[in-house]
Amino acid sequence: MSKPLLKGVEGIFIPVKDPELSAKWYEEVLGFQLIYMEKEASVMRIGEHAQSVVCLVRTRHHQPMKFPENVFGVGKYYNFFPEDIEEAHKLLLEKGVKVNTIDGEGSTRFFTFFDPDDNPLGVCQYSQNSLRASADNCLRSSINNLLRHRN
Repeated sequence: MSKPLLKGVEGIFIPVKDPELSAKWYEEVLGFQLIYMEKEASVMRIGEHAQSVVCLVRTRHHQPMKFPENVFGVGKYYNFFPEDIEEAHKLLLEKGVKVNTIDGEGSTRFFTFFDPDDNPLGVCQYSQNSLRASADNCLRSSINNLLRHRN
């Protein structure tokens, strides 16, 4: 197939206990914009020009998202792009958010933080030189992470 069948991501769905309380946190801490709220879900825009939305969905017997164990080193489903990873990390810490340290290799840097429902969410930043270089760096970081854990 020469032309991709799909062209982007419409929505990211995150399980939460209470969509209204979670929407308030995502708005106050992350700066997301509420589009609309229903009893069972809150739909939010990441930023003014973002095409994708984040949908916070009420779940029965809530369990935080847990990525299956793997050797690639991935522990979350989503990575968000920041304007400045250092500043994003600092602000999340200042707001009392549970945040892991910044890690990475080469031009790719990333960290994980947790929402009030203990869902792991990622932040990833890389130089704009090329998307391929970023993919290579992510792969290299994951392989190095795997090798460190084996020793």
